[in-house]
Amino acid sequence: MIRALLLASALLATPVVATPTLAQTPSAAPLTLDEVLRSSARAAPQIVEALAKVRSAEGRALSADGAFDTVFDVDARSRALGYYDGTVASGRATRPLTGNGGYVYGGYRVSRGGFPVYEDENYTNRLGEVKVGALYSLLRDRLVDERRTRRTLASGDIDIARFEREAVAIGVQRRAIDAYQTWVAAGLRLRAYRDLLDLSESRRGGLSRQVQLGARPDILLAENDQNLVRRRALVVRAEGDFAAAANAMSLYFRDDAGEPLIVGAERLPRDAGALSGVMVANVADYAQRRPDLQVLLARIDQGSARLALAQNDLRPRFDLRGELGKDVGPVGLGGPSRTPLEGAIGFRFSMPLQNRAAKGRMAEAQAEMEALSARSRFLRDQIAIEVEGISINVGAAERLAEIAEQERQLAERLAAAERRRFELGSSDFFLVNQREETANDARVRLIDAQTRIAAARAELAAATADRAALGLDR
Repeated sequence: MIRALLLASALLATPVVATPTLAQTPSAAPLTLDEVLRSSARAAPQIVEALAKVRSAEGRALSADGAFDTVFDVDARSRALGYYDGTVASGRATRPLTGNGGYVYGGYRVSRGGFPVYEDENYTNRLGEVKVGALYSLLRDRLVDERRTRRTLASGDIDIARFEREAVAIGVQRRAIDAYQTWVAAGLRLRAYRDLLDLSESRRGGLSRQVQLGARPDILLAENDQNLVRRRALVVRAEGDFAAAANAMSLYFRDDAGEPLIVGAERLPRDAGALSGVMVANVADYAQRRPDLQVLLARIDQGSARLALAQNDLRPRFDLRGELGKDVGPVGLGGPSRTPLEGAIGFRFSMPLQNRAAKGRMAEAQAEMEALSARSRFLRDQIAIEVEGISINVGAAERLAEIAEQERQLAERLAAAERRRFELGSSDFFLVNQREETANDARVRLIDAQTRIAAARAELAAATADRAALGLDR
C-alpha cells in the first residue's frame, strides 16, 4: 500500500504539459463543415490540377479548329536569265468548308513580260486576273471527314476532362468531409475523457480529507490515484488523436494563398451537432449525374465518330469543282482571249478496290463501341447497387445511433446515482468508477455512431454526385 501511495504521489507530482483548452473563445467561432468544403473546393491542389487538364483539353480543341483556318499564300516567279523575261505573282486565300470536306478559294494573279508557249497560262491582262472557285465533296467526306472528326474528338476530350474534374472534386470533397468529421469526433472524445479525468481530480481532494480524518482507508486514495493516472493516459492519447486529425484536415482547409491551416482546439464545435454531416436532398436521376458514367458516354460518342470516319473512308470519292475567272485592265501580251469571263466545272472520282486500312479501323471502332457499351451497362448496375447499399448503411447507422443515445442516457443516470450512493457511503469506490467509465464509454460510442452516420451520408452524397451537399454548387 505504501509503495502504491508513493508511486501515485510521484505520478501526480509529475508536471503535465499544457494543452489547448476545448472551451470556446468569443473571438474564435466554431469551425463549420461549410467552411472546410468552400476552402477545399477553392484551393485543393487536386482540383486545381484537374482544372489545368480541362484547359489543356481546350487547347487541343483550339488546335483541331485550326484545320478550318483560312490560309493565305503568295507565289512569285521571275526569269532572271534566258530569252524570256516573264514575271508572274499570285496570291490565294483558301477557306475549308465546315459542313463539307471541300473548300472555297479566291485569288489574284498578275504577270509582266513574255513566256514560252508551254507557259502560256501565265499571261494576264495588264491589271491581272481575279479568280474564285470551290470544291464540294459529294460522296466521301460529304458528311464527315478527318478534320471534322478531329474537332469532334477534341470536343469530347473537353467533356471528358470536365467530367474527370468533377469526379476529382467529388472525391476531394468526400475526403474533406471525412477529415472534418474525424477532427470533430476526436475533439469530442477528448472532451469526454477530460470530463472523466475531472471527476477523478475533483474527487481526490475530498477523499484525501476523509483519509486524513480516518473516515476512509488509505487504499481508497491509492485506488483513486491509480484511476486518475489511467484516465490521464486516456486524455493524452485522445490529445494525440485530436492533433493528428487537425493535421490531416489541414490538407483540405487552406488559407487564401492555398497554404494548409491547422485548426486549434478553440474552434472545436460545442456539441455533436457538427456530426450531423451532409444531407442528401437530390437522389433522383443520380446515375446521370455520375461523372464516371458521363466519361464512358463521352467515350462512346468518340467511338461513334471514329466509326463514322472509318465508314466514310470506304466510300468512293466524287468531288465537284467549279471556277470563275476574269482578267481586268488593258490587254496584255497574251492577247485579247483572256478578257472574257471564264468559267469551268469539273469532277474527280476515285474508288478504293481493297481499302483494308479503313476496314480494319471500322472493325476496331466497332469492337471499342461494344466494349464501352458493356462497361457502361455494368457501371449503371454498379452505381445502383452502390447507392442502395449506402442507403442501407445510413439507415443502420441511424438506428445504431438511437440505441447508443439510449445507452448513454441510462449509463449516465446510473453513474450519477452511484456517485450519490458513494457520497452517502452506500457504495464502494470500485463500483462508482466502473459506472463512470461505463457512462463515458457509452458517450464515446455515441460519438462513434454519429461519426458513422456522417460518413455514410457523405458517401451517399458522393455516390449520387449531389453537388449541393458536397459544396460544389457555388
